[in-house]
Amino acid sequence: MAVTTTAPATRPRTAASRTGAAVVTAALLVLVAALAVVDITQGTAAVGAPEVWKALTGRAESGDTSVVVASRLPRMCAGLLVGALLGTAGAALQRISRNVIAAPDTLAVNAGSYLALGVVAVTGISLPLVASSGVAFAGGLAAAAVVLGLSGLGAGTVRLVLAGSALTLGLTAVTEGLLLLFPQQTEGLYAWNQGSIAQHGFDGVLQMLPVGAVGLAGLLLLARRVDALALGDDAARGVGVPVRATRIAAVVLSALLSAAAVTLAGPIGFVGLCAPALVRALTRRFHTFTRSRAALSLAALTGAALVLGSDVLLRAVVPADAAVAVPTGVVTSLVGAVFLVVMAARVRDTGGAAPVDRIRLRSRTVFAATTLALVAVTVGAAVAALLLGDSKLLLGDVINWAQGRAGRTVSFVLDTRTPRVVAALLAGAALALAGTLIQAVTRNPLAEPGVLGVTNGAAVGAVLLVTTVPMAGTWSVAGGAFAGAALSAVIVFGLAAKGGFQQNRLVLVGFGVATGAAALTSLMIILTDPFNAAKALTWLAGSTYGRTLTDSVPLAVVLVVGVCAAVVRRDALDLVSLDEDTPRLLGLDLSRARLGFLVLGVLLSATAVAAAGTIGFVGLVAPHAARALVGRRHARVLPVALLLGAALVCTADLLGRTVIAPAQLGAGLMTAVIGTPYFLYLLGRGRGAGRG
Repeated sequence: MAVTTTAPATRPRTAASRTGAAVVTAALLVLVAALAVVDITQGTAAVGAPEVWKALTGRAESGDTSVVVASRLPRMCAGLLVGALLGTAGAALQRISRNVIAAPDTLAVNAGSYLALGVVAVTGISLPLVASSGVAFAGGLAAAAVVLGLSGLGAGTVRLVLAGSALTLGLTAVTEGLLLLFPQQTEGLYAWNQGSIAQHGFDGVLQMLPVGAVGLAGLLLLARRVDALALGDDAARGVGVPVRATRIAAVVLSALLSAAAVTLAGPIGFVGLCAPALVRALTRRFHTFTRSRAALSLAALTGAALVLGSDVLLRAVVPADAAVAVPTGVVTSLVGAVFLVVMAARVRDTGGAAPVDRIRLRSRTVFAATTLALVAVTVGAAVAALLLGDSKLLLGDVINWAQGRAGRTVSFVLDTRTPRVVAALLAGAALALAGTLIQAVTRNPLAEPGVLGVTNGAAVGAVLLVTTVPMAGTWSVAGGAFAGAALSAVIVFGLAAKGGFQQNRLVLVGFGVATGAAALTSLMIILTDPFNAAKALTWLAGSTYGRTLTDSVPLAVVLVVGVCAAVVRRDALDLVSLDEDTPRLLGLDLSRARLGFLVLGVLLSATAVAAAGTIGFVGLVAPHAARALVGRRHARVLPVALLLGAALVCTADLLGRTVIAPAQLGAGLMTAVIGTPYFLYLLGRGRGAGRG
């Protein structure tokens, strides 16, 4: 009786699910078709729906036909293809990794492709589009392999996001260095990296269509095996599915789809993250979409709708003349960043707080020896930075200059070089102190102003002034940077505070805010004039070029205040970094102390960005290394971290000025190149410890 009553009840539910899935698919097709029609009618030329219809039916005048066929139809087709490829790639990556945050963006696939194409551009080799797709595929696949290898499959969102964002920062820093060193060979590569579906004819679409078709067909053929993986590795092996081979094949095919999309339109951010998330929301109501074949197909449609919808929104909001210069990828990145922040704020955090470092006790002798050694290293780095560069000086020249007895040439060199050294030392110390404070408050050893979006927020405020008010003074830029950093910090720490700064929420919200802020910065640079754009790009690279001693005054003031406050409140900093209960038992107002330290950390980050541009990883590396050297007591961590940060940025600035002189690289690019391997090492070591 039980069997006979269950089967009829199951069939209507299954039939209803299929009917509902068919209705949803049909509605999505109608939406995509409507967006495609609207997209064709938008542009600078006065070509509306009647002219488009005449062009499609062959009854239009030559001018109308040229606009529609040569520009708007290829743009619409590129949007459809790119959206479908990225949506499918994101859905496949999330299913095989069992991670809802896996996507071409978070796996650094786009950054790997960007670097690979940049290297080819520097060599001066002109490749056909299909060959460029192969280069992008190789770079993206290598980056994805590194991220998945460090994060592991099904290991949670935090490790994947941290590994992906760190590798993205490092690879992008190398690529931006190539852009600065080889501006002629890489002309147009920065704008391409923002992602635009604008096309000149159908050649690109027609060449990438077979590549995308191969990847899509391959993933659909793997769909049954991917469904088996959802049951668990052991169950999948039990039914004869080669687990490892299936995952590798799915990653390769997803990277192929991403490479085809990147080659055609540049990186279109967050489509591969948002489209599968929307499909998952539908899966809860229509179980037909739980199957990979149906889910991949729906993700393709959803991705196409997202890309075309973003393009339509851009051209509807921004004036037609300006919309031509704004890449579609900037809009999708902004939409995706908001989507990620909202999703992170709503999701239940199961990651728990990050485990605190093991307590290490170091003797006073070790602390004193370490401090003296770091003082010597910092002084040595500062002296070397004064002596070395495109013009090499002697120590006697510096002494004569300090006494006012140097010649005109030496005076000119040191007058321009000294402010750079001062800015580097102060910025490094400020970022190290900011990282120490933020890691203590969040109790997360991987928290850092750059990873959590504070630095990018400061960059938005500063670039806004640099591009709109070119004559803005030092204090104005510092104020703009602080406003941007404060807004980012309010969003990140405000949303992450629920539940006591849990790891998942903190990192995901920070990643979303950082990406959104980066998209806003790119938008401002694209819309400004070439002179201000070059100025902003150089500044964003973390360059101390052109700095004066006056530019460092706000940073020096804030740093002195910050150091004094941190030293006076060092015991409270120790208590805040322990847990929630101990500070309260000892009478400390935890909320007030936490807010004070966070405000100070944001202020330090903002003034450092205003003085020296965006410099990443210092706030991570310096505090972490300081705790490893002298233990966890902040009375010892603070001076060691300050010295490490100052020495690191000063050395990075020196290397950027001397390694490829007379050409120069920003200190931010150098610290990213140095800090990325260290950050990935920490993640890899943490994964190994977790296994153990």
